[in-house]
Amino acid sequence: MQIGFDAKRAFNNRTGLGNYSRFVLKALQKYAPQHDYWAFTPTIKSGLFDEFSAQNIRLPSSSNPLVGAWWRSMGVVKDLQKQKIQVFHGLSNELPYGLQKVGVKSVVTIHDLIFLRYPALYPAIDRFFYRQKFKKACQEADIIVAVSEQTKRDTVEFYGTEPDKIQVVYQDCHEAFHQLENQSFQISEIGNNSKPYILSVGTIEARKNQLQLVKAFHAAQLPHIQLILVGGKTNYQKKIEDYVAHYHLESQVRILNNVPFAGLPDLYRSAQIFVYPSFFEGFGIPIVEALRCGVPVIAATGSCLEEAGGEGSLYFAPHDTDALTQMLQQLSQDAALRQRLVVDGQAHIKQFSAENIAKKLIDIYQSLLF
Repeated sequence: MQIGFDAKRAFNNRTGLGNYSRFVLKALQKYAPQHDYWAFTPTIKSGLFDEFSAQNIRLPSSSNPLVGAWWRSMGVVKDLQKQKIQVFHGLSNELPYGLQKVGVKSVVTIHDLIFLRYPALYPAIDRFFYRQKFKKACQEADIIVAVSEQTKRDTVEFYGTEPDKIQVVYQDCHEAFHQLENQSFQISEIGNNSKPYILSVGTIEARKNQLQLVKAFHAAQLPHIQLILVGGKTNYQKKIEDYVAHYHLESQVRILNNVPFAGLPDLYRSAQIFVYPSFFEGFGIPIVEALRCGVPVIAATGSCLEEAGGEGSLYFAPHDTDALTQMLQQLSQDAALRQRLVVDGQAHIKQFSAENIAKKLIDIYQSLLF
């Protein structure tokens, strides 16, 4: 098969959609090498995805950003015809116009529809463009790949999509998290900290619910344990900082906004517990990262986090501070329970293997052609 991909994120984004795109392309190249894969991207950020063969990358004729945006949305279709692409996969929620007219089958991955469920969290201009692009992609795609059952339900609910058109294919985290041994990467803000800590990773924003975690940690009264929050800063962080200052928790609660990606795996592996208190997610990759690193997980109910964590994790309602407090106390004191959750977590994440996901995607592509 000749399979093309909207690979903009793979070659230009270091996290999120970029990680997903690179994961898919690497998995397919390794576990289904009998097919030809072509990456179509308006630009390339040097050094971000050098593993992909340069001869299979296609760029627009001009480096002008406006030309690149037009090409990605419309002009790329002519290049797909030239390359005799049979299936085109939009890896990040959108598809170019005109695929149906030229007989190219299409697949689109929908990661989440949080901007529809929680519109107040997104600027109006972003919501406008997301609505246009996501809805069009879901209507025109031959098959939709949803990264979780939650995203599948949301696509049915918000767009009226037929459930049979949607295939759930999970994703794995970056391979850097697959090792269980530390690589001795030092985070300067922590140094050689020997104090046990509870870790939470995710943008410091209201949807991620970190203030609730800080309150539960405070109530748990764990003087010999730290809480470390890692993520990009938003205005919401001020609420956490005010709470920490009011209750004089500065020695126990740390917020790290600029942890390099290379340091994240060791930060996970050295944690005693990982907590993901988010109100709503499309999947919950940080949970998979924690499980891959052999760390027991506590996560919130209400969206898809149980899919990411499986039976190898504990769960609480995101507004229930008391329940989270009790779980923090129990898990921090019960080494046997922590070990059992780690074992169960390792069994659960086998389904997220690159080989398994590559096979599912190839089956989808083939179903459109044969």
